[in-house]
Amino acid sequence: MLAIKSRARAAARAALLHFTGSLLVAVLAAALVLRVWFAHPYDLLSGGRSLFLLLVGVDVVCGPLLTLVLFNPAKPRRELFTDMGLVVFIQLAALVYGLHTAYVARPLFLVHEVDRFRVITAGDWGDADVHDTLGRLDASLRLHWLAGPVTVGIRDVRNTEERREVMLESAFGGRDYSQRPEFYVPYDAAYRSKVLARAKPLQAFVRHYPGVLRSATDLLAKHQVELEDALFLPVMHRQEWVAVMNRSARILGFLPGDGFEVQN
Repeated sequence: MLAIKSRARAAARAALLHFTGSLLVAVLAAALVLRVWFAHPYDLLSGGRSLFLLLVGVDVVCGPLLTLVLFNPAKPRRELFTDMGLVVFIQLAALVYGLHTAYVARPLFLVHEVDRFRVITAGDWGDADVHDTLGRLDASLRLHWLAGPVTVGIRDVRNTEERREVMLESAFGGRDYSQRPEFYVPYDAAYRSKVLARAKPLQAFVRHYPGVLRSATDLLAKHQVELEDALFLPVMHRQEWVAVMNRSARILGFLPGDGFEVQN
């Protein structure tokens, strides 16, 4: 009985130590995923938060549980190291898989498209090889694994043939302009006149969704913008949000709600 209790106490201490280390690693991984790749509101727009927290949560719990079951100080040192090494290896493999899944699913670009913004992930390119196209983009538009999505605009088509190609492909479920990096241009002062031409007053959005008034007021206060001077456009992805802008079409933040339902 004493041997069992002694073994249980030793296993519990080892599991607690393992849990502490696992939690620290998970916090660092979560900071990368939820603060950089899926910074708010992309954690909700793209579903990254629930996916990553599920994977990491299982990882953090299962590792220490396996340690609790397998750890026994009476085992030969080599056998004990082998058991714990396998547990750590399995746990790290699961963490790498979770990070890879989040990395692949992360939002890459926020693309302005006529009367909306569209969140673009790697999956939106389908089978198209866009590696070289991304490499030819303006330096300010290039992706970095330690940065969040890049806001871009879409250039005008150069000729009828180019327009026909995109229209035909998109009509059959292929890529539209927002899914073609070769059309991306900087979201700069020269481009933003296109955004302002379709932007709607934020006051209309708040009237339609009065529940967001407090969030809208707090957001605008951070940027010293009055409600009557704020604009919005819908953001298209897995959930319904809008991008809040000032009169220069600079994006200040995001609010939940279906912007297409709102009339001026």
